[in-house]
Amino acid sequence: MTATANVTMPAGATPPASPRDTRAKKRRRGRFGDRVLPYLLLLPALAAILVLLAWPLVQVLAISFRKLDIGQLVSGKTVWIGFDNYANTLSDPEFWTITVRTLVFTASIVAATILGGLLLAVLMRHLDPVVRIIVQVTLVLAWATPVIATTTVFQWIFDQQYGILNKTLVKLGFDSFQGYSWFSSGTSTLMVIGLLVVWQAVPFVCFTIYAGLLQAPKELYEAAAMDGATAWQTFSTVSWPTIRPMVTLATFLSVIWDFKVFAQVWAIRGGGPDGESTTLPVLLYLRGIAGRHFGIASAVAVLMIVVLVVLTARYLQLLLRTREGDVS
Repeated sequence: MTATANVTMPAGATPPASPRDTRAKKRRRGRFGDRVLPYLLLLPALAAILVLLAWPLVQVLAISFRKLDIGQLVSGKTVWIGFDNYANTLSDPEFWTITVRTLVFTASIVAATILGGLLLAVLMRHLDPVVRIIVQVTLVLAWATPVIATTTVFQWIFDQQYGILNKTLVKLGFDSFQGYSWFSSGTSTLMVIGLLVVWQAVPFVCFTIYAGLLQAPKELYEAAAMDGATAWQTFSTVSWPTIRPMVTLATFLSVIWDFKVFAQVWAIRGGGPDGESTTLPVLLYLRGIAGRHFGIASAVAVLMIVVLVVLTARYLQLLLRTREGDVS
């Protein structure tokens, strides 16, 4: 038989909290701290992003609504003209020609980069270890070479009079390439620039995809071989599901990098001949730095961002749907 003690509390006194209530409060405080701590840790990075990226973007957007030429810079006057810079840019036929050229150029070199990197990654998986190391070192050297140095080498290779490519083709019996100019038209100039960009972009894509190939279990390849699968069937059923997220990531990054290629285009021919190899980044430079029309240049920059967002919209959708780091 249990005895129950009746305790008389003084009037107005608060009864002591039970141990169960105290533990619940501590757990709630702990859960709140666990939820807040990740955001606190992200604050420094978020602040750096806002200072280095968001604020300059806001400035460019604001300048695109102003008339900002050399006269306004000297006088310090702020002249707001609304959407006039956008209207002038979008009504210029040259802008649309350059935009289409940039899109075709970007799509071509991205496709060539991804295909070349994929083929090299698959090849490295089947190479002898010594040969594989030689190939990897070669790729790293091509990747590490400065852009201007590589551009200078390509200019020498495709030179009209002293280029080794023309001399080699002539010795092989193609006499029509004697003194042939690879920079006589915008199409051939962009082709040379595209080869230059692909040359330096393939190593990154190759190593990225090769890292994905190493994640595929060897047991799956052995099972496919025992089932009599062909090389293509093995690749499509075993390798591709593993490297697909890597290929998607490499494609996304290549689109961003290749869309805004400037140094190679400018160093080769400055957008020539006769502006036929001018791309949007070069147009941005010509309007802004060279032409001193910073308002129009800012409008071009904003339009480039819009085009880039449209080009990468599919990847952004996949990124938002990502679950536990795997792109579906």
